[in-house]
Amino acid sequence: QYAALQATGLCDEEALLDLLRRAHHAEVFKILVRDVEGLLSVRDVGDELSSLADTILTLALPWCWSFVQPKLRGALQGTDLNKHFAIVAYGKLGGKELGYGSDLDIVFLFDDADELASERYTALVRKLIAWLTAKTSEGDLYEIDTALRPNGNSGLLVTSIQAYAKYQLQRGSNTAWTWELQAMTRARCVFGSGLLRDQFDAIRAQVLQTPRELSKLKTEVIAMRQKLYGAYPAAAHSFDIKHSPGGMMDVEFAVQYLVLAHAKDHPLLVGNVGNIELLKIAEAAQLLPSNVGTAAADAYQVLRDQQHAARLQETKAVLPDDALISERTAVLALWRAALYDG
Repeated sequence: QYAALQATGLCDEEALLDLLRRAHHAEVFKILVRDVEGLLSVRDVGDELSSLADTILTLALPWCWSFVQPKLRGALQGTDLNKHFAIVAYGKLGGKELGYGSDLDIVFLFDDADELASERYTALVRKLIAWLTAKTSEGDLYEIDTALRPNGNSGLLVTSIQAYAKYQLQRGSNTAWTWELQAMTRARCVFGSGLLRDQFDAIRAQVLQTPRELSKLKTEVIAMRQKLYGAYPAAAHSFDIKHSPGGMMDVEFAVQYLVLAHAKDHPLLVGNVGNIELLKIAEAAQLLPSNVGTAAADAYQVLRDQQHAARLQETKAVLPDDALISERTAVLALWRAALYDG
């Protein structure tokens, strides 16, 4: 369809916005049909929705660049964007656990010595975000969250890969907070050349394998978890599958702590392979008591299944307080073993 639009001279922004939305909605519908028919596991759905988002970003970015580049001061005609620009995904997209309607947590990096590079790539990112979030007659695509960029919402929209490395590796006075390091456990590069991806992977591995004072790390992880308990309180006599004690967030925080605390001695923990596999790796490495990691992994899968079922029914992922007792017990045992007993 893109080639046809070019051939007919109708390849304007509006046409491309609609093309992206039609293609996206068609693919989501195909995934949804197989999901409802029981042909896909929750993990399969996350993989396919994440792959679709990767594809949309990969298609949209060069198209945006073709509209932005001619308007820039001193623009480099024919610049190979892939060699100079990267998109890093965090959160559900980074962990390949995207759900229907999930936001995209993404950060934008560049490796370009030109003095106007930051200006150019900022213009590109603004255009991309506008393309992804605009509502047209064909609907919308994604909400975009860039809060995980260095210095959060007060920081630059695009960051040089050198400055990003310095920030994440805590070199200098302006450095990443512990919660930002936790987010790196689920980060991956979704756009960029092989060289840029290798650069990002090397930074990520170095961040995760940095030696840390474990007592301080535990205190900060626990404090952030307590803060989120307060931000997402469950109603009386109910269990919020994601936020309540014994829920999914407890698993995710425990895994993040295990990675940041022990990846320097156990390199398998560096892999962005998902919480379930990381729990099994941690147990095999004797970082958790026998069966604690396995039981928590099984519980996490049940919690994900329940959350996914609620989303399909368009209901809140909240159950009665007496639901999923064995799964919650397994998750709390993981939390104690990782953050208090370990």
